[in-house]
Order: sequence, then C-alpha cells, then structure tokens
Amino acid sequence: MVMAQSLFITLKNVQPDCKIDVLAPAWSFSLLERMPEVTKAIAMPLTHGQFGLLARYHLGRQLRSEGYDQTIVLPNSWKSALIPFFAGIPVRTGYLGEARWGLLSDARKLDKQVLTMTVQRFVALGLPNNTPLPPEYPVPGLVINRDQQNTVIEKFNLTLSEKILALCPGAEYGAAKRWPATYYAEVARHKIDEGWQVWLFGSDKDKEAAVQINSEASGLCTDFTGRTSLAEAVDLMSLVDTVVSNDSGLMHVAAALDKKIIALYGSSNPKFTPPLNVKAKVISLNLDCAPCFERECPLGHTKCLVDIKPEQVIDVI
Repeated sequence: MVMAQSLFITLKNVQPDCKIDVLAPAWSFSLLERMPEVTKAIAMPLTHGQFGLLARYHLGRQLRSEGYDQTIVLPNSWKSALIPFFAGIPVRTGYLGEARWGLLSDARKLDKQVLTMTVQRFVALGLPNNTPLPPEYPVPGLVINRDQQNTVIEKFNLTLSEKILALCPGAEYGAAKRWPATYYAEVARHKIDEGWQVWLFGSDKDKEAAVQINSEASGLCTDFTGRTSLAEAVDLMSLVDTVVSNDSGLMHVAAALDKKIIALYGSSNPKFTPPLNVKAKVISLNLDCAPCFERECPLGHTKCLVDIKPEQVIDVI
C-alpha cells in the first residue's frame, strides 16, 4: 500500500483534478487516510485468497453509480479484475497475469527485465501505454499532523527524548526475513547506554521476539508490539529518529515517514522492494544463495542474516 502511493502521486501529477478512490482491505485505511492524494477508501469485503464471486458481483454493481472513468488493478490475479468488470468501468488497466484479456480493456504486458521494481510496475500503470520505461517514480510520503502525534503521546504516557530508535524485529513472510532477536537486543543495549530511547514495533506475532529483546536489554525498551493499531504505530513511528527493520511493511511505513532507516535484507531482494527513501541504508550480504524468497532458509543456516553482525548496524546508525 505504501508503494501504491507512488502511483497515486503520479496520477495527480498527470491529472491534477482527478479523484482517486481506493478499494482495499479495511486494515489499510489508516495508511490511505494519511495520503492526501486519496479521495475515498472503499472496504474490500473479501480476505486474501477468498474467491467470493457473488460478493464481487454485488460490489461491482454497487460501484456502477460512481461513474468511474478508469480503474487500475494492481494485483495480477484473475479474480482481482472481476469487480471493475462488474462495475462497468470503461478503462480497466492492468497487467496480463492469469489470462485477463476479457476482464481488462487496457491489458499490458509486464516486462520484468525492464520494470525490475514493484513501485515501477505500479507507476507504469498510471501512465499512457507508450510511455518510455522504466518510469521515474515519486517517493511516498505519509502526512502526520501534530494532533495525531499528541494523541498517541498521551495514550501511552510518553516522555520524548532527543534520540529515539525504533526496532522492527518482525516480518510477516517468515523467519528467513528476520534478523536474530539477540542481535536487535545488542543494538538496543548499545543505544540505551548512549542515552537513546528504544521503542519496539510489531504485531502480536512479533511479541515473542520483542519480549526477548527487551529482556536482554534489561527491560529498558518501550515495547509497543501488539499494543497499537496500525494508525497508532504510524503516528508513534513519526516521532522517532532512526529505524532498524527487516524487510517488512513497517520498513516501508518508516520510509514514507522520511525516517533514517537501516533495512536488513536476507531472503528477499533489496532491488525489488527497497525502502523508497534516500536516507535509507540497506544492508544485504548478497550471498550466492540469496535472494531465495523462501519463508525458511532452505539450507538451514540463514547466513544471509546471521552473518550481518550488530556492530555493522551500530556503525551505520
């Protein structure tokens, strides 16, 4: 969703008066609300992987009254193109994935050798089909206001310091994308000794790693894992100075908040989904076995992450 903002900005640059509505899972609305390019968010009633043909048909019929001129379908699945088709939107733009010729009226071939980054692929769909590729892409930028910041400061009874380090030890995809918790703890201890605050971010699934980090840091971190909504996590992260993160959604949020980031890549490819922020520093060992894009290390050693030592991250900070 963060990378999709580059498409929204592109559309506004090309057509300043256009109105952009986004059909997306309800959990992502707190991101869309912080994107000034977006007019309205529409809740997608189906979960990932759910077909729900009848639900897609009814939603498409409901959207007919909106009179949309164009839809841009970012997922490459066949079912993702059904709602725009049922909505009767005349220009339905997307890549050809899963033989969608009949569902898309503006079907485009994806050349992965030219469009090597996800953000390039999104942005290209917002430009005329004859545009030279790869396109330039604008950097995402989430807008935070002081009231939102004050709300989370008061809720969590925070006293801010000049230097705050955010650690994001989770990665939804799997262990092959997660830097060891004990390494995060070493970074935390080092910065706490220098007078920094250290905040831990993540969902309930990241609680075990966060508890280990905080335990090894003598309980001196502020642990927000599983305690915040996504909106609160975004507003809290807007208050920090530096972020250390695996390749995860929170890393992209930090980039869109223009934070200084150390992004740790193991099984994934930093050239494909990098943090879109000139302040970001990517650490990747570029081993022969990486990127494998597996959830668990197929070789059983996860050297692509284990061999990135805490001292390297501390030096970059």
